[in-house]
Amino acid sequence: MGFVLLGMAAFTEQGISGAVLQMWNHGIISPMLFLLVGVIYDRAHHRRIEGFGGLAHVMPEYSALTGLAFMASLGLPGLAGFISEALCFLGAFPTFRILTIVSATSVVITAAYYLWTMQRIFLGNLNPKYADLKGVTWRERVTLYPLGVIIVIMGFFPMPILDLINPGLFSLIKSVTDAVAI
Repeated sequence: MGFVLLGMAAFTEQGISGAVLQMWNHGIISPMLFLLVGVIYDRAHHRRIEGFGGLAHVMPEYSALTGLAFMASLGLPGLAGFISEALCFLGAFPTFRILTIVSATSVVITAAYYLWTMQRIFLGNLNPKYADLKGVTWRERVTLYPLGVIIVIMGFFPMPILDLINPGLFSLIKSVTDAVAI
């Protein structure tokens, strides 16, 4: 959400478009992340990262879905979060150079955290306590897969949403800049 504020504060066409698109993407990616936490909590009855290990051995589908959601959240190219973050940065850079550089650096820190989390939960030796965990159920697939599909589609084809929001946003920018110029 910091990227949203950065894009809106810059008040450029790219910044505002990126901010609104990022809110849309956040509304798709965050529910997927919360649902994934719910899946693991339902089986293990806790959410402590250090309590897991090697879950990819017994829950490969869950591991893949979590990886997709993590990568979308950090803004990996080809997934929904990338275009909106890039637009926020491109729109903000001319106005807020230092803040944009610091914000872009946070993407690297986020990537490191997500990779560290994935390594601790899914890779390595399986914690024997979780050897009998069940995989993703049909009910969980019905909720997770549509979000995953939207994340991938929006990563490659963001223009339908941008075409929908940009006319109103550009009109707003023009109205405000015209009013300030008076």
